[in-house]
Amino acid sequence: MPISPDPAKAGARAMPGFGRDPASVRRRIETMEEVLERLFIVPGINRPVGIDSIVGLVPVIGDLATASMGIWMIWEARNLGMSKWQLTRMSANVGVDTLLGAIPFVGDLFDFAFRSNSRNLRIIRKHLDKHHPSTVTIDG
Repeated sequence: MPISPDPAKAGARAMPGFGRDPASVRRRIETMEEVLERLFIVPGINRPVGIDSIVGLVPVIGDLATASMGIWMIWEARNLGMSKWQLTRMSANVGVDTLLGAIPFVGDLFDFAFRSNSRNLRIIRKHLDKHHPSTVTIDG
């Protein structure tokens, strides 16, 4: 028996973080950035590392996989109504990260230093804080 779209949409809206409201989008984007850039801290150097740096060690495929996750963040930002200029800046961040990250050895060090998803999250937060102030969260 197939599920009609209305109960499925109602169920998604009832679950926190799955809605289309700006607060849910913010939570999803912040979680994706944390997974990509700050999943755990490397002992000894106290530097956060995420999937972007680890998967980037796999030539080409790893960089394309993390680029697709970065593009998803841009898609979510587009759905928030961000300007074309902001979306272009975010796309450039992901593009630079993908192109330079694909270079063997040097690209791996670049992935470790250049955090395109963190930069993009900063752009999105600035937009949300200005246009959707009710989504602001206090870090603590």
